[in-house]
Amino acid sequence: MDLVKHLGGCHCGAVRFEVWSSPDLHVFHCNCSICTKKQNHHFIVPKSRFTLLQGVDNLTTYTFNTHVAKHTFCRTCGVQSFYTPRSNPDGYGVAPHCLDPGTVRSIMVEKFCGEQWEESMQAHNSIKDMSKPGADLLQK
Repeated sequence: MDLVKHLGGCHCGAVRFEVWSSPDLHVFHCNCSICTKKQNHHFIVPKSRFTLLQGVDNLTTYTFNTHVAKHTFCRTCGVQSFYTPRSNPDGYGVAPHCLDPGTVRSIMVEKFCGEQWEESMQAHNSIKDMSKPGADLLQK
């Protein structure tokens, strides 16, 4: 599978990033408390495929509960365009709706029961490996 370079960022443009991923995105729709409040939909990539291009000084972080997930967002416009998910602390969860147009071919949405996080993680076959380099190459 070929990877494409997606560019994206927050609403005000202070935070910009690039991410290398498939043009066919596997997006999670989680129903945990914070994802429900934010309507957080995201796809997971290894840290090695994500580069923050600008805005490190404009990011702020919110954590709660286990403090493993790092909910980063722009301090100017409040948009969370990416974050460090609890499921994959060695990667990033990227919001597909924060990508610039033109590089996404398709989006497949999978529901994830974050209300029962531990049980859902145990039952899921591939989410833990999605932040490993080469994982998206093995999914097809």
